[in-house]
Amino acid sequence: MDPISDLLTRIRNSNSRQKDRVDVPYSKLKLEVVRILKDEGFIGNFKTLFNPGGKSGVIRVFLKYSPTKEAVIRGIKRVSKPGLRIYRGYEEIPKARSGFAVTILSTSQGVVTDKQAQEKKVGGEILCQVW
Repeated sequence: MDPISDLLTRIRNSNSRQKDRVDVPYSKLKLEVVRILKDEGFIGNFKTLFNPGGKSGVIRVFLKYSPTKEAVIRGIKRVSKPGLRIYRGYEEIPKARSGFAVTILSTSQGVVTDKQAQEKKVGGEILCQVW
């Protein structure tokens, strides 16, 4: 299974059930995607937990809700999939939801948002969009 799709699905499902947190298996790419979600204000916080003596670990994602218990993440969508990779240059990065969504890309300079990619003038694989 696609690890990024798994991450997004776990967040989407936990969000719809109004869970406080969700655990996902650890990987560097997932950690960078979660870091961007925190920086953009979509999640409350995250923590990495490792088994003593082992390499396996989890990323614990703390979800964020409004005071009226509405989810901050309205939607989260995987764009580039294993069967059809989507690559774009920095001038061609799509504006989702009239610019109100954040597009997350994997570039040669790391995992960045659409705004950061345009500032750095780098393109890459469009991983997902969050609104």
